[in-house]
Amino acid sequence: QVQLVESGGGLVQPGGSLRLSCAASRNIASINLLNWYRQAPGKERELVATVTSGGSTNYADSVKGRFTIARDIVKNTIYLQMNSLKPEDTAVYYCNARSVLSNAWGQGTQVTVSS
Repeated sequence: QVQLVESGGGLVQPGGSLRLSCAASRNIASINLLNWYRQAPGKERELVATVTSGGSTNYADSVKGRFTIARDIVKNTIYLQMNSLKPEDTAVYYCNARSVLSNAWGQGTQVTVSS
C-alpha cells in the first residue's frame, strides 16, 4: 500500500492562494486515480479534484476555475494549487490514491480561509 503525506496547509485570507503537496512512498504513474478530498466541520468528506493515470483531470463544480490538480511522476508528488480562496474552502484536505487493489489516504492538512 502506498503511503501518502500531505503538506502546505495553513491560514490564508480570502482571495489568497495555497499549494498543497502530497508525497507518495512509491511510483504514482500507474495509480488509476489520484484525488484530493476535503472535509469541513460537520460536513461529509467531498471529492474536490481527480487526476487519472492517463492525465485527465476533473473538478467539483465549487472549485472549477480556481483549483488545479497536478502530478509529478518523477517526484511522486500530487499537488493542489488553490487560488481565489473563499471562507467556504475551509476544511481538512486529504490526498487519496486509488487502484483496483488499494485505497490509500494521507493524514490530512488543515486549510483555513479567514480574514
